[in-house]
Amino acid sequence: MTNTLLKTGRLLPGCLCLAPAFLFGQSLATPVADDAMEQQFQEAIAAQDKGDLDHAQSLLLELHSHHRGIFAVDESLGLLYVARQQFASALPLLQEAARENPSSDVALANLGAAQFKLHHNGEALDNFQRAAALNPNNAATQQALGRLWMETHEPEKAAAAFATALDHDPENHDLAMDRAQALMDAGHPRQAADLLANLAAVDESAPAQSLLADADEASGNYAEAGKHYARAVELDPSEPNVWMMGIEYLRHWTFQAAIKEFAAGEEKFPHSTRMRLGLGSAYFGDGNYVEAIPTFADLLDADPDNRLDAELLGLSCMAAIQGATPRCSSLLHFAQSHPRDAKASVYAASKLIGGQLNDENMRLARQLLDHAIAVDPKLPDAQYEMGVLKQDQMDWAGSIANLEQAVKLKPNFARAHYRLALACLRSGRRQEGEAEMALQRRYAEQQQSDLDERLRQITTFLVDSHNE
Repeated sequence: MTNTLLKTGRLLPGCLCLAPAFLFGQSLATPVADDAMEQQFQEAIAAQDKGDLDHAQSLLLELHSHHRGIFAVDESLGLLYVARQQFASALPLLQEAARENPSSDVALANLGAAQFKLHHNGEALDNFQRAAALNPNNAATQQALGRLWMETHEPEKAAAAFATALDHDPENHDLAMDRAQALMDAGHPRQAADLLANLAAVDESAPAQSLLADADEASGNYAEAGKHYARAVELDPSEPNVWMMGIEYLRHWTFQAAIKEFAAGEEKFPHSTRMRLGLGSAYFGDGNYVEAIPTFADLLDADPDNRLDAELLGLSCMAAIQGATPRCSSLLHFAQSHPRDAKASVYAASKLIGGQLNDENMRLARQLLDHAIAVDPKLPDAQYEMGVLKQDQMDWAGSIANLEQAVKLKPNFARAHYRLALACLRSGRRQEGEAEMALQRRYAEQQQSDLDERLRQITTFLVDSHNE
């Protein structure tokens, strides 16, 4: 009887993968002369093909128990455990298989993939490199190696591995996408765009259009980037694609278009927190604080410990100079429960100071500002608000020290110069007051510039977190 145990080259569906599944299969075993053993092995493989994994496992376990050191048995049983997502059980078997057949690139790749699944990335990388060195023409191994390099934040090496894989499988769309993403991450957007532009049916692939948009954006081709984002949404109006279209508008400060995109996205994906975050940011950028405030307040109420939501609400409340802003009360709750958050304390105190001036509000504002200054004495806004509070309490002379500290920390702080000028004039220091008033006029545009800078920071944060 011909020993077919020598010739197993099976691919087990759903086995070791680095998403999407890479099927490395099995390699040639060492000779086995036992026909009964061969028959039992083939029965196990047949059972597995029929989906009877329990019977297959029982047969392979019996073989493994009575016949140690048989590569095909160890590898097959290991891959069966993989098919059942039992990676810890698979690992020692695949390690045995790799020792039994050290020249098998397939065995090393299977072992590396199991190690990856168990988060043993260093060992996995070592085995994939060994597998690739043994057989550099195996496109699946090269692709898996590339993805592991991506996991370990080595995009240049990943791009090289993907390029090798593409040389042997040039029509593989997933491989091309992998290489394009690696090139993007490695800082080569133009190469990524050129690669994507040459893909077959690129105009009909939403992921390709989205990645091409990212490449164009990074290359400064903003008009083309917008077209590609829009095409991605047209092909696949999913939450990630709608989000990126909104981000594109927000990135370039086309706020009305961003509001429209995020509002539609929020309606379609009501559970998407980031869609509502984008909408609030678009309202903020457009100067529509009446809409921005309840949007951020809803987010903060839903996640009471979220510091970003609190800061965005605080910025919006401080920017809304006119009109009642009852939803800003969420700031006070956050600040009182997070006394170490100096900025939140300042935002909440500012709303109290700018609201109804009664003894309770002044007491709370003073308490919040004392906390803020204790936590961060170099926060200019905290010193400024304390100066304003003292002036509201008619302590003009007492406000000077805080306001002087505010302009020392932030020399172009226009509002602080104005308040300091009033304090100096009220205290008989006319020459100093006039000098401060001149500085206020010099820096008069700084308030809007501060909001613009914060908006840039918000936009950058949203863009950087768009893949979360």
